[in-house]
Amino acid sequence: LLALVLATLTTNLAANVVAPANGFSNLAPGKISFRMGGYITAGIGIAIFPWKLLESTGAYIFTWLIGYSALLGPIAGIMLADYYLIRRTELDRDRLFRHDGAYRYKGGWNPAALVALVLGVLPNLPGFLKAAGFVDSVPAIFETIYAYAWFVGLAIAAIVHLLLMKLRRN
Repeated sequence: LLALVLATLTTNLAANVVAPANGFSNLAPGKISFRMGGYITAGIGIAIFPWKLLESTGAYIFTWLIGYSALLGPIAGIMLADYYLIRRTELDRDRLFRHDGAYRYKGGWNPAALVALVLGVLPNLPGFLKAAGFVDSVPAIFETIYAYAWFVGLAIAAIVHLLLMKLRRN
């Protein structure tokens, strides 16, 4: 039993703590060490109550998985629209990583992509709040939208990103 517990702990530490700890330490290298990044990761891990998510299959599927897909769908929509529809699969690799390159936008952030992300996530928010137990009820349409969160978010974000980028070019 001890070997099983140790194997689980060491696997999860290597797989789930190192990357976010590095990410947090890279946000502010002079202020956040790798160790502090690990502590931040552990704090967030406790704050999301993983034992509540695994309490039942419904909580895991409808709260965590669909909630996560409500965020990933819009990101995928933005990336697909940008690469296939806006750039037509052509990237200027020389200018891709330059601070003054074509992909820099405003301080390294693409406002059109940020607006598209927010608008892609918003329709799923009421359904998520109900699934997570923050509100007791929402109109039935929001529950239906939330059931298809990835597809809804992908479509809305892709369309909004495409339109905003076309407006930006004109």
